[in-house]
Amino acid sequence: MEIQRPSDSGFARMKKILHSDYGALALRVFLGLLLIMASIEKIHDPGAFAESVANYRLLPPFAVMGVATVLPWIELLSGLFLLIGILVHGSALLISALMLVFIIAILSALMRGLDILCGCYTLDPSASRIGWSKIIENSGLLLLGIVLVISKARRFSLQRYLTESMAGE
Repeated sequence: MEIQRPSDSGFARMKKILHSDYGALALRVFLGLLLIMASIEKIHDPGAFAESVANYRLLPPFAVMGVATVLPWIELLSGLFLLIGILVHGSALLISALMLVFIIAILSALMRGLDILCGCYTLDPSASRIGWSKIIENSGLLLLGIVLVISKARRFSLQRYLTESMAGE
């Protein structure tokens, strides 16, 4: 009789869930909605988001407004693509790259002693400030994005439906 260690069976179970069609769908919906929610206020008020971007002191002044204008649209489109299941690998890879950039930006600001608002989900001045909790949060989102990048599960995606429909013609 073979004895399984609890950590091995738990890891295998978690891996099976994350790589299942339902697990991938849940991750796509979670990350997609999160990105869409994060983008809405930034798109509505690019000036306030530009101020948040500038507070990190990482970009030259001429680049701040461009980043503040383009970044929320990248978040919105990536989120929509994840939700409907189009270009999932590319969107998840882009989201993972963004999370890595956000982690580096927050780490840089923390190391320089900046006490600034995150600019993550809301531009409200009473919102959360950067800190180690944001590093942990973004690291978790990075890992979820990587899971979607490597996942082969595509059962509940518009792209799969379109591919199968075109192949059937």
